[in-house]
Amino acid sequence: MNEPSAAIPRQPAHSAVRPTAADAPSRTAESNSGAATAAESMSLLGVAALVDHAAELLDGVTRRTPLQRNERLSKLTGAEVWLKREDLQPVRSYKLRGAYTLMSQLSPEARQRGVICASAGNHGQGVAWSCARLGIDGQVFVPTTTPRQKRERIRELGGPNIELVVVGETYDAAAEAAAAQAALSGRVLVPAFDDLRTLTGQGTVAREVVDQLGRAPDVMVVPVGGGGLITGCGAWLSVHSPQTRLVGVEPAGAACLAVGLDAGHPVTLASVDTFVDGAAVRRAGDLTLALARQLGFHEWVGPSESGRWTGADGAAVRDAAVDPYGPAGRPRPTLMSIPEGQVCSEMLALYQTDGVIAEPAGALAPAALRRGPRDTTLRVLPGQTVVVVVSGGNNDISRYSEVLERSLIHEGRKHYFMVSFAQEPGQLRRFLDAILGPDDDIVLFEYVKKSNRETGPALVGIELGDPDDLAGLLARADASPIRVEPIPPDSAFFRYLV
Repeated sequence: MNEPSAAIPRQPAHSAVRPTAADAPSRTAESNSGAATAAESMSLLGVAALVDHAAELLDGVTRRTPLQRNERLSKLTGAEVWLKREDLQPVRSYKLRGAYTLMSQLSPEARQRGVICASAGNHGQGVAWSCARLGIDGQVFVPTTTPRQKRERIRELGGPNIELVVVGETYDAAAEAAAAQAALSGRVLVPAFDDLRTLTGQGTVAREVVDQLGRAPDVMVVPVGGGGLITGCGAWLSVHSPQTRLVGVEPAGAACLAVGLDAGHPVTLASVDTFVDGAAVRRAGDLTLALARQLGFHEWVGPSESGRWTGADGAAVRDAAVDPYGPAGRPRPTLMSIPEGQVCSEMLALYQTDGVIAEPAGALAPAALRRGPRDTTLRVLPGQTVVVVVSGGNNDISRYSEVLERSLIHEGRKHYFMVSFAQEPGQLRRFLDAILGPDDDIVLFEYVKKSNRETGPALVGIELGDPDDLAGLLARADASPIRVEPIPPDSAFFRYLV
C-alpha cells in the first residue's frame, strides 16, 4: 500500500480535524454549514489525509473486517472477486466508521450537550454504539420504514444513552425532524453522510482494502445512498491508488446522486422506493455531490436504458464492456443504478450459496456483477481484481418473503393476471389445460367479485417454469375463450400486491 509522503500529526480525540490552509478551509468540530463550498475548496489530497487520520482514530475501535474471495462471482465474471465484509462490524455495517470518527473529535462541551442523528437504521446503530463507548447521550430519529430489527438493535447498542424517535415515512423526513430538534435542543447533529468527518471515517474502508490486498484493486464497487462512502473511498483512492476504477451502485428507485450530478446540484427526488432502506435517500448531500464532481463522476454517468454508457451531455460514448477507461488508460469513475428486484436475487444468492446474510443495501454492490438476461450488469475484464463492499447485514428475516417475491418478478418468473371465468363447471380445468405450461404453477388464486352470476373474475398469480415462456402463455390465453388480462408491473394494483 502506498503511504502519504508526510505523516499526519496526531491530535487529541476531542479536538477538531483541521487540514492545512493549503488543502482545506478551517472547520470547527461542530460546524455543518458551507459543505459544498468546503468541498470545492478542499483538494482530494486533503480529504485523503483526513481518511488516514480517521484510520488512526478508529484503530482498536472498529473491526478490521475480512476481505474474502468469492468463488461464485469470480466464476461468473472471470475476474478475481473479493467481498469486503463490512456486515461483520460490531453494528453489522460500515456506518460505525463515520459515526465514531465524528463523535470522537467532539469537544468536552459538545459531548455534554449530547448528539442527535437521523438514520434509516445503520447509521443510528453506529451512533448508538459510539454513544455507549464514549459516554454521550444521544437521540436517533428513524422513519417508520426502518425494519423492527434495526430499531431494536439501536436500543440494544445504545442502552440508557440512547432515545429512539420514530417519525416520517422516509429517511429525509426523519432528517428534517432531527435537524429541527437539534436546533431547539442544542444537541450536535451527526450527519449520516454529508459531513467531512463522517465521510472520511467511511473512506477508511478503501484504505483497509488496499492494505489487506497488499496492492491496489483494479476495480472497487461501492453502494451509494447519500454519497459518503463512495466519496470518502474515492478521495483516498484518487491519491493512493489512482489506477483503481471506482464504481458506485445506486438503487434504481432512489438514484439521488445520479440525478444531482445530471442537474449540477442536489435534487430532491419526488418519490423513492424504500425497499433498499439503507440507501433509499431522497437527496444527495451538498458536500458529497461536490466531491463526486471532483472525482469526475459527472463525466461518466451510464448506463442508459439502451445499454450504452453516456457522458454528462447524455450522448453515447463507449461501451463500458469494451473500454471503461479514458485517455491514457485513466479509469473512469462510474455510477450505475440497479433494479430492486436484482438486489433481491443477489440477496438470495449470497444467503443460499455463500452463506452471507446481507440486507438490501449490503447486496447492492455485488448485485452489479450479476449476469442474468434482465440484469443491469457491470462489465469487468477477465483476470481483474475486483473488490465489492458488502455494506451491511442488518436484515429482518420477516422480509424474506418480499425478497423472494421481488426476485421472481425481476427474473420474469412471476406474473399476475385478472382472469374472468364463466360460472359453469370445468372452467378452471380448461384454464389449467389450455393456458398453463407443463412446468408453470399457480401460486395465488383469489376471487375478487363473487356476486356476478355470469362470470367470476379472479386474481391469479403464476410462476413460470421458464421465464422466456411468457409470450407463449399470453398467446395461448389469446386463443382461449377465457379472458386473461396481465396486471402491468408499473400499475398501482401491482404495487399493492408486491
